[in-house]
Amino acid sequence: MKKKFKFVTVLVVILAAALYYYIALPPINIHAAGFWWFLIVLAAAITLAYGWKRVERTGDMRRPLDFSGMKEDKGVKIGIGVVVIIIAVYLIGSLLSSPIINASKYQQLMKVETREFTTDIEQVSYSQIPLLDRDSATILGQRKMGSLVDLASQFVVSDQYSQINYQGKPVRVTPLAYASLIKWFTNMGEGIPAYIKIDMATQDTELVRLSEGMKYTPYDHFNRYLERHLRFQYPTYIFDTINFEVDDEGTPYWVCSVKKFNIGLFGGQTIGRVVLCNAITGECEDYAIEDAPTWIDQAYSASMLIELYDYYGTLKHGFINSVLGQKDCLKTTNGYNYLALDDDVWVYTGVTSITSDQSNVGFVLVNQRTMETRYYQIEGAIEDSAMSSAEGQVQHLGYDATFPLLLNIANEPTYFIALKDDAGLVKKYAMVNVQKYQVVAIGDTVSDCEKNYVALLKNNGISSGSGTAAQTTTGKIAKIFEAVVEGNSHCYLLLEGSDVIYDVSVAEYLPIVKYDVGDTITMEYLEGEQSCTVLGIVE
Repeated sequence: MKKKFKFVTVLVVILAAALYYYIALPPINIHAAGFWWFLIVLAAAITLAYGWKRVERTGDMRRPLDFSGMKEDKGVKIGIGVVVIIIAVYLIGSLLSSPIINASKYQQLMKVETREFTTDIEQVSYSQIPLLDRDSATILGQRKMGSLVDLASQFVVSDQYSQINYQGKPVRVTPLAYASLIKWFTNMGEGIPAYIKIDMATQDTELVRLSEGMKYTPYDHFNRYLERHLRFQYPTYIFDTINFEVDDEGTPYWVCSVKKFNIGLFGGQTIGRVVLCNAITGECEDYAIEDAPTWIDQAYSASMLIELYDYYGTLKHGFINSVLGQKDCLKTTNGYNYLALDDDVWVYTGVTSITSDQSNVGFVLVNQRTMETRYYQIEGAIEDSAMSSAEGQVQHLGYDATFPLLLNIANEPTYFIALKDDAGLVKKYAMVNVQKYQVVAIGDTVSDCEKNYVALLKNNGISSGSGTAAQTTTGKIAKIFEAVVEGNSHCYLLLEGSDVIYDVSVAEYLPIVKYDVGDTITMEYLEGEQSCTVLGIVE
């Protein structure tokens, strides 16, 4: 009977452990907190099962069980000791891995290079600027899904909405997901048939149908459940974020970042490897982070990058200084956005003193694929102040400002902000000067907003409009005509031998009325999407 009891006990513990592992999927890795909790639960279960036979029972239900035999058993005492030791190792390891003891190591996790703004950040093409935020992209995705009668009853839109660069354009991509468990059973043979792609510059929304459905996703079950599929192939890997991306051919992948622990058992988390899982076939490719394909855009999550920069900025003089004296301590502001540069996605956020939240001392751009970090020392208003200034210009309309991007407009650091209505749709755009956030320009289009902003810069004596963003041209007028735009008179010119349209505000450059066809004119201008904005006429 004792042998049978032991056999049944061992079998129950093994089955319970296997079930726990199948459901919880803890990595078999000493750096994973989940692994230590798995050991604690397993050791406690074995101890309890072993000692249960020492509990004395009686036929009288009114009498409590006698646990004295369990307490006196040597094996039970050893089991309890093992549990205590595991808990102690976990707690001590957590302490020894913390910034309290390793402040200098945490501070050096991220390498930051100081760069020159006007040299490094050229005027970005508007086709590379994400005009929408995630919430607006979500609304567009839901609207697109609602128009697809053949899919809407079986699938919903996932909440992934990963921002990537696709063929040189900033887009957000998100897969469809099964509407319910029943819908999974009825559709799992074909898989998820499509994903949604949203151009963040033009707001064009496209449903991309696949020739073969996706069968390995977070929305599948059993062995096709993505995290379980990954865990069985990589039992020791500790995965961070898992992002949905597409390669240059439009093939859907899951980009699965693998954590690397640089300090003690649990501290100093960065990314050491990337696993690419084909969402259709489930085939996986494992890369060291430095060898990952360049089409990948989000190996590092924005939250991890911001946390690493906060370590860099606050721990320069140790942990105690970061809490008490706070000398030379810098931190990121309370938001971030994305910018497409050099065919990569960069996280943008402002940097402010930890003792003040009224102004920025600079800003950082961090590459989500390589963790390259660039710091630009530019003093000015924090993003919240710029957002309030932009909202103040349209307070009669009740529009809300999105978190801004920092752009180079006419060699001036400028916050670019989208303004949304109550439905979450972008209605107008704003440009706010970083150093003088009272200078705010509003426009219905990005081009109009820029024209208004450049004019404001000149009127306020901030910029003459010259520099790398402005150009000069001389030629004979081939055609000239007038038009009224939003109540303001404009002259539009064409020069001989060119089809470029030059836009001159009559109110700002009244001498333009003296020019006629055949006259030679010299103009300073700023290139735009449809026409060039004239910044000055040289007489």
